[in-house]
Amino acid sequence: MVNKEDYYSATVNATVLDHKGNRQQMVTKNDGRYGQNSPKTEAKGIVIAPAAVNGAVDLQGCSPHTRFIVPPKTTHWVAIMQRGKCTFKEKILNAAAFNASAVIIYNNSTKEDTVTMAHEGTGDIVAVMITESFGKEILGFLEKNQTVLVSVMVGSRGLPKNINRGSLVFVSISFIVLMIISSAWLIFYFIQKIRDTSARDRSQRRLGDAAKKAISKLTTRTVKRGDKETEPDFNHCAVCIEGYQLNDVVRILPCKHVFHKMCVDPWLNEHCTCPMCKLNILKALGIMVSSHTYTHARTHAQVYLFSSRLHLSPVSSSLRLSVEMIPRPRGNFFNRNSVSPRSVVCEMELPDIQASLDMYDDNKS
Repeated sequence: MVNKEDYYSATVNATVLDHKGNRQQMVTKNDGRYGQNSPKTEAKGIVIAPAAVNGAVDLQGCSPHTRFIVPPKTTHWVAIMQRGKCTFKEKILNAAAFNASAVIIYNNSTKEDTVTMAHEGTGDIVAVMITESFGKEILGFLEKNQTVLVSVMVGSRGLPKNINRGSLVFVSISFIVLMIISSAWLIFYFIQKIRDTSARDRSQRRLGDAAKKAISKLTTRTVKRGDKETEPDFNHCAVCIEGYQLNDVVRILPCKHVFHKMCVDPWLNEHCTCPMCKLNILKALGIMVSSHTYTHARTHAQVYLFSSRLHLSPVSSSLRLSVEMIPRPRGNFFNRNSVSPRSVVCEMELPDIQASLDMYDDNKS
């Protein structure tokens, strides 16, 4: 049983014969369509149109007086009729009454394609619809008293009848265009993402090198006998929680806190702040942070302009720092829960860092 929304195409070959039975011309069309209730089998025979009744020809074959003049000794013949005026079932039954092998019904409108005919109750007779142009072409041969032999062959299973081919083409083209646009957008997005990531990595490497250079300018010395670091009440290294021993190399931060060099350098390289008081080392060294907006955890914070001055005491030759911050953000910006200081370093402008380092070298000399 064929689903009513499916159809099978039909290939119709029309061969024109001369009075001697020789082939003169052949026309083939593959846009025919089997009826819904028609057997999907091959059929062939000479083509016969409805005969005139009382001088009038009923091409639709709807009249109860419709008759077909079949030549003697003809075993297989195919009726041809025009669509319209009555049901497909009535047309097919009128032809079946004269023992037609098959019925070909041509459409009555050049604007319409073939349709799947519904003709339940017509038995095993093969019914096929063809286009109006092809039907009239066959009728033209018959009007010239030429013999036309047709053969009907089963084609492929077609699309549901409720799907318009134009709509299908439109949807297909729209889908393809959408896929092209989506692919182009994805390619552009990933290229831009790769470029941004590459640029950010390059900036981080450059700024990280500048930060390491700044950290290397902090004071270091070796612990000797009699130094205050060897005293029992002197604070231990806050990083490793161990006391200072002779010949230990320590680094002294601008905030005067002392740590083992090998302990505090990795911390400074990652955080740029004192492990104890959270003083920003780069700011303390006089590095000017440009006004820049960055994003962290999808929230935005504005980093304001900082200005600092370095003073060298002529008496003790020790470094004294007075840091001025204008304006100051609310709360401690560089606290434990704040943005990673390394990310802040990566947001700084390299020229500002280099200029500050040069200024620091001049003041130290």
